[in-house]
Amino acid sequence: MTIQEHISLKPYNTFGLNAQARYFIKVESVQQLIEALSLDQYPNKFILGGGSNMLLTKDLDCLVIQVAIKGVEIIEQKENCVWVKASAGENWHEFVLWCLAHDFGGIENLSLIPGNVGTAPIQNIGAYGVEIKDTLESCEALNIATKTIETFTNAECKFDYRESIFKQEKKHAYVLVSATFKLTTSNHQLHMDYGAITSQLEMMQVKAPTIQDISKAVIAIRESKLPNPKDIGNSGSFFKNPIISKGHFEKLRENFPEIPSYTVSPNEVKVPAGWLIEKSGFKGKTFDQYGVHKKQALVLVNYGNARGLEIYNLAKLIQKTIQQLFGISIEMEVNII
Repeated sequence: MTIQEHISLKPYNTFGLNAQARYFIKVESVQQLIEALSLDQYPNKFILGGGSNMLLTKDLDCLVIQVAIKGVEIIEQKENCVWVKASAGENWHEFVLWCLAHDFGGIENLSLIPGNVGTAPIQNIGAYGVEIKDTLESCEALNIATKTIETFTNAECKFDYRESIFKQEKKHAYVLVSATFKLTTSNHQLHMDYGAITSQLEMMQVKAPTIQDISKAVIAIRESKLPNPKDIGNSGSFFKNPIISKGHFEKLRENFPEIPSYTVSPNEVKVPAGWLIEKSGFKGKTFDQYGVHKKQALVLVNYGNARGLEIYNLAKLIQKTIQQLFGISIEMEVNII
């Protein structure tokens, strides 16, 4: 392990923001992670994963620890299922592709989501009707205070929509080092009802889809709507889809009959945040070096040399406008640093 000084974090965050780390260290094993966290001469530390779900609004005057622990292994296999353990530093999409190459099903709808395995459970990432919680069996996390590894079952992770215990009561208390998934090896359950998967499969002339076909369809849809962070800095969906009461929704529908929704419960519906942002006039809007993507209103972008604080202020303006127009509070999905 080597501690570097005054390191640009531009290559380490998908927004491509040029924030500086006062000190920087990469760890490639649990033991190295423990050693880095034990460096008392650096009292302030920041854990960095894939850099895909954060907005850096300032330089980090601390020790930035990048978790780059690698490894994927099959833990157990039975007649129709398999348990696969992936280390925190594995790229999420590459892990999905590894599973598909082995014909392991369950996470194909989560193809092309940026970030690493270690941050996926924290956010309970989800797309096209599937979330991490649907397949995650357990995860191992390092207790920062005790420097010991603890195992959290699916239930103990307290998953909710884009939420987990690691974003709430255990925030900053643990570092995830691995996640174990229970996947299918045959008789895969395909999830095609959400979004445009079915129509994309028809365009691909696929009549009997496999999990590999589902993945290809999801990738095609995402690539048609979402900018590649390598080309345009972004962090994917910036806002959560808000959940409102049916009464509130019915009142909104009087003025906006075209407003889309998804039923959450007998008394609640989910409204697409992208629709609200587009209806508010922000889709495709550009402010100097930053703005809202022209194809997907949920995505805020850095066109080159934007500052994180500028993007954050734009997000606040969007929130304020939607509250004024619709009486709806939309929550940022991205972590603000």
